[in-house]
Amino acid sequence: YLYEDSASAPERVSLSNIRKGEFENFASKIESEQWKPDFGPSEIHPSAGVVAIGCREYLIAFNVNLGTDKIEIADRISRSIRNISGGFRYVKALGFRLEDRDIVQISMNMTNYRKTPLFRVFEVIKSEAERYGVPIVGSEIVGLTPLQALVEVAEHYLRLEKFSGSTILEKRVLDFIADRDK
Repeated sequence: YLYEDSASAPERVSLSNIRKGEFENFASKIESEQWKPDFGPSEIHPSAGVVAIGCREYLIAFNVNLGTDKIEIADRISRSIRNISGGFRYVKALGFRLEDRDIVQISMNMTNYRKTPLFRVFEVIKSEAERYGVPIVGSEIVGLTPLQALVEVAEHYLRLEKFSGSTILEKRVLDFIADRDK
């Protein structure tokens, strides 16, 4: 199956639409004309299932930790920011309990940081948390992230004027090396 920017039909853009029904119900789904695979046979491999491949923007796994143990607060805030509940178009979010720290977390997949920047979502979470009298105690990015996403956060919070990516030391060094090696 092709998804996101590679999708062959609008209902295939979202990977969750393709996955809907889980492995157990996919046998009946794959038999319909609408869910015939983009490539390969219309049958499920008994141990590997089906494959979905897509071109998409970078995904940033971004989590915000709240200074409370009340999961219902994390759930409400998650609903306010995630796309499926009317929030930001490029945010998938859930509330989770971090048992070892006795706090809750808003766990997010940011699917297009260019159209929905990290700082914008963070500000809404902060505002919503304040409504419940709950502080933000930290945040984390899990895995790799594009430098530009972090530069946008710095530009926003530091109110940088006339800032250019060319002033980032590591970027200049990498550009120099790339030019030298041509």
